Amino acid sequence: MTLVRSQDTLSLVNLTDQALRVRAVEAAATYDVEALVQITLAYMTGASRKGARTSRKTLEAYALAVRDFVPWAHRHGVQLLRPGRRDGGRYVAQLQTRPSQGRGKTGTLSAATVAQYVAGTRALYRALRWAGATEVQPFEDAHVPPDPTPGIVKNPPYMAEIDDVLEHCEPRLAALLLLCAHAGLRISEALQVKAVDLQGTRVTVHGKGGKVRRVPLGKRVRAALGGLPPVRPDGSLFGWTYAQATYRMRKAFRAAGHGDTWRGFHAARKHSGTRLYRATKDFTRVGLFLGHASVDTTRRYVAVQDDDVAGEVEDF
Repeated sequence: MTLVRSQDTLSLVNLTDQALRVRAVEAAATYDVEALVQITLAYMTGASRKGARTSRKTLEAYALAVRDFVPWAHRHGVQLLRPGRRDGGRYVAQLQTRPSQGRGKTGTLSAATVAQYVAGTRALYRALRWAGATEVQPFEDAHVPPDPTPGIVKNPPYMAEIDDVLEHCEPRLAALLLLCAHAGLRISEALQVKAVDLQGTRVTVHGKGGKVRRVPLGKRVRAALGGLPPVRPDGSLFGWTYAQATYRMRKAFRAAGHGDTWRGFHAARKHSGTRLYRATKDFTRVGLFLGHASVDTTRRYVAVQDDDVAGEVEDF
């Protein structure tokens, strides 16, 4: 997916109110998808709560949503600046019944995917309001039902797989897996680690939204990282893109006999959260370790045994 260039969004932010309004009205009237993507991203980077610190992943997701919604609106006779009061609900309904087109996936779009598309279209209308083109909010009352299956159930943590797979990883790939599975880093954070970030028993992590945290490293992770020379002049320890890292890790999972259990790097991060919770029984400490802003998020990263309190209630 291609995002608009930063200078394009900056040029929109710097327009006068009248010029920005004209640009937005014209784009909406002609269903100009890319112009509306630009306006949405200009709003997100120049006027939203996080502003320029909005993550690239969020911008890509919202751009995808706009590219989906605008053609749908055109096909169904929805006037973008004057949508009907039920049009938001109509779009949500068709998303919920749309077949999934992901590789190897069956059924309809997941609840998380539907929520992501709706979040993007809501951002589009906030952007149009910011541009002075309209005041309508067609998704204000559109209900997006949550997924009844908890994420920890749909995508549980790897457990025994980690040690099995490590035996089939070359040193740099093993270090990457350990950063996710033992140090709890997001894959995007792990791929950004540089030699200068390693300081004794801790690593400085540059996380989502520009947040920085210091994460303790166990002896196994320290040993894996200690022998890695940088791969770039800036000291980067990993030179892979996300897709390249995924290809290599998927191959290692297959070699270890766990090809069918590969669920992405996030399940490795959940491995660290689950093990730390079992050791501490403290969601707050686990959340700080993983870099979560809310303990509610942390709960989705921990697989708690069904009989976790069996011993405590035995003598009630």
